[in-house]
Amino acid sequence: MPSFLDFEKPIAELQARIDELRESDADGAVDISAEVGKLQAKSDKLLKDTFAKLTPWQKTQVARHPERPHFRDYVAGLFDEFLPLAGDRAFADDQAILGGFATFRGRRVMVLGHEKGDDTASRLRHNFGMGKPEGYRKAIRLLELADRFALPVVTLVDTSGAFPGIQAEERGQAEAIARSTEACLALGVPMVASVVGEGGSGGAVALASGNRVLMFEHAVYSVISPEGCASILWRTADKAPEAAEAMKVTAQDLKALGVIDAIVREPVGGAHRDPAAAIASLGDAIDGALGAMAGMDAAALRRDRRDKFLKMGRIG
Repeated sequence: MPSFLDFEKPIAELQARIDELRESDADGAVDISAEVGKLQAKSDKLLKDTFAKLTPWQKTQVARHPERPHFRDYVAGLFDEFLPLAGDRAFADDQAILGGFATFRGRRVMVLGHEKGDDTASRLRHNFGMGKPEGYRKAIRLLELADRFALPVVTLVDTSGAFPGIQAEERGQAEAIARSTEACLALGVPMVASVVGEGGSGGAVALASGNRVLMFEHAVYSVISPEGCASILWRTADKAPEAAEAMKVTAQDLKALGVIDAIVREPVGGAHRDPAAAIASLGDAIDGALGAMAGMDAAALRRDRRDKFLKMGRIG
């Protein structure tokens, strides 16, 4: 049973009723299969109808769902022979950003991305996916290795933003993010970035400046969190739903604006309800994107990436 979000309360109530009926029929004395079937059909329809018309703020909640697949789940489900690489060769190893060599459907690749963790201990260890300067410098090292060995790059973006602590600022957070973005843009190999949950601020862009940017249909991608935007504009985070609406954070909005290239479908109710199906769907999208760039040389790939980002926001 997944954890239900606030707007899913009617679905949760129906599911609780179904569970009660099943428990009451543990001895099989009364046949309640017909009643359970009707309630389940009603629950499934309500789930489908609810997720067909989510608001941007509701999509933000889905994108942050703690049971959504994370970096390690995608690596386990899509990549073979994963060889993690650690450290930035200057300060430390940041566990919020992970990466290494791997094999993806017969191709040798470099895969890297944010890891949020899936329980209290791992979330603390991975700093909730908020990368520090050493994390982005590790990313730069891995990107340069990929370029050196002519390996396509696959990134999995899922962060509320780079770590904003004073220690990170002292160690050059802004410079590290800028250099990581620059390293993405300079690659002479194909790069496919996927926003799988939250794509927050420069902490996301630093790993998402690829030739192709994919995005799950219930993921979000923005320059600041809705709460952060609301706190600036209205001096209260209570206005986050209004901020999310105005910021155009959804995959559908960003595809229309040309910020992303493709929307990856999720199972009904979100990726957390069927992680295996979500992971497989993303794998197909990444495979297609890499295949489309197979014949491009380094100059063409850099030109393609440059043109992609320069035309964003252009009018006429």
